Amino acid sequence: MPNIKSAMKRVKTSGKKRIMNRAVESTIFTISKKLLDAVAAKDKKKCDELLRAYFSVLDKAAKKGVITANTAGRKKSRAALKVAKV
Repeated sequence: MPNIKSAMKRVKTSGKKRIMNRAVESTIFTISKKLLDAVAAKDKKKCDELLRAYFSVLDKAAKKGVITANTAGRKKSRAALKVAKV
């Protein structure tokens, strides 16, 4: 545990940010799994819905700084390629 007051504050704020970041990452993972299941089932309509939602979640995460813009772009590109094959 830190002794300096500002370091104590950083521990608190970083802990809060960690919880928020984990929640966003969990959402990304959940939608990704649903999208992959829809691709495996070859359900074109559901794939389009989930792809739009996946793009939205990735863009918001990149905007908040949870993931980098390049990571979001890479994930979007790979997902779009998988959906295009359906």
